Amino acid sequence: MAAANKYPPANRNAFKCDLIGFREVHSLAKTLANKIKGSGYFPDIIIAIGRGGYVPARLVCDFLLFDDLTSIKIEHYKRAADIQETVKLKFPLSIDIHGKKILVVDDVTDTGKTLSLAVEYLKPLKPAEIKTGVLQHKICSDFVPDYYAKKIVKWRWIVYPWAAYEVLTGFTENIIADRTLTPKQICNEFDACYSITIKRSDLTEILEDLKERGRIEWIDDKGNILWRKANVSK
Repeated sequence: MAAANKYPPANRNAFKCDLIGFREVHSLAKTLANKIKGSGYFPDIIIAIGRGGYVPARLVCDFLLFDDLTSIKIEHYKRAADIQETVKLKFPLSIDIHGKKILVVDDVTDTGKTLSLAVEYLKPLKPAEIKTGVLQHKICSDFVPDYYAKKIVKWRWIVYPWAAYEVLTGFTENIIADRTLTPKQICNEFDACYSITIKRSDLTEILEDLKERGRIEWIDDKGNILWRKANVSK
């Protein structure tokens, strides 16, 4: 496998992103469900991995006309593609799956550590079988799911609609860092660093939210509004 496909990228402050909308998510979930049906696998319980797998799992349930959906929560990434050193189970399963056929659903495989931990956690609970499925599978992942709707060969960060605002907010903080920037400069940095074209109106909302949370502040420089990290000494 080419090293260029491995995560993390060499520059953690600049990498290509794909923003996908609910229409594409819907299509991917339908493809995933059709692959599961086509394989002849009929689970007794579907387990979503929170938070990214909540929406995909619900859509898969819809296409499979399936009712029994539950979840676990595993933490691996923070905001803005900030990977944590360790993967940890935060909220365990609340039901008995002994002897049950399980389908675990997440949004994407990136490092593969999330699904690996999920399977490792579930196996001692003695289900009859465990299968895994994701909307998008990156080939750099160390874990290959049983089902995926789309294969991602060239690595990029996928921004799903249920996490877009959170991700863009994190990117905004990354861009500002220890600098003082105008909104136009921040927009330009979004394009240069993440291949994202962000609307000024959306950026304004993000900046105001970060300001309300005390994370950034603005200053007036001869009539020009500039943004910087809060509590920066003058």
